[in-house]
Amino acid sequence: LVNRVYDDGALMEETMKLAHDLANGPTVALSLIRKLYWDSPENTLEDQLNLEFESQRIAGSAEDFKEGVTAFLEKRPAKFKGK
Repeated sequence: LVNRVYDDGALMEETMKLAHDLANGPTVALSLIRKLYWDSPENTLEDQLNLEFESQRIAGSAEDFKEGVTAFLEKRPAKFKGK
C-alpha cells in the first residue's frame, strides 16, 4: 500500500526514518497485524475474525501493551521491548 510519496533525493532518508519508527514500535502487535494481513486471502470471514480475536488476546497480554498504556497515561513516549 502506498501512503507516502517522496522525491528520489529524500527517499532513502524517509525510508530509514520509517524503518526506525517501526523497529522501535510495538513489534509484537505489528507482527500479529502483518500475519493477519498475509493470511487473510486464505481465510473465511469467520476464520479471520477468530484469528483477530486470538491476536487481540496475545497483544493485550504482552508487556508492550502495558508499556503503551502506561506511557500514554504518563504522557511520555513508549519504550517497547518486543515482549
